[in-house]
Amino acid sequence: MDSLVDADLTALLRERGYRVTRPRRAVWEALSAAEDHLTVEQVCARIRDAGHDVDTASVYRTLDLLEELGLARSSRLGDSDASRWEVAHPDEHFHLVCTSCGRVDHHIGSLVAQVRDHLDAGHGFAVDEVELTVTGRCSECR
Repeated sequence: MDSLVDADLTALLRERGYRVTRPRRAVWEALSAAEDHLTVEQVCARIRDAGHDVDTASVYRTLDLLEELGLARSSRLGDSDASRWEVAHPDEHFHLVCTSCGRVDHHIGSLVAQVRDHLDAGHGFAVDEVELTVTGRCSECR
């Protein structure tokens, strides 16, 4: 779901039996407008900057719900203990994390498919999801 708009979010929430609340909309707006991977604290700050008052517990619950609905993904990127959130994407992306500046980029390629095929054919392992993270230095920090 590349560009889920507010009306689509409303319909999806109602279809699945969830209420449409201001905090849920605010979290979705902050997450879908982001061009990077956000911590919960960053989501909260963007919501506050947009003039909304949403408590941190509601942000956590909403992010968990969005992940359950397949709309958001959480990842542990780099050395930080904090999860970073983004709009869900197919898992043929993987993350390139700069250990100097913290920048995170997506890379799209055939590597994830190769890993899936290898695990299935070579190990009989049925993959549900692949989360690949590569650390190093970006072109600017290199």
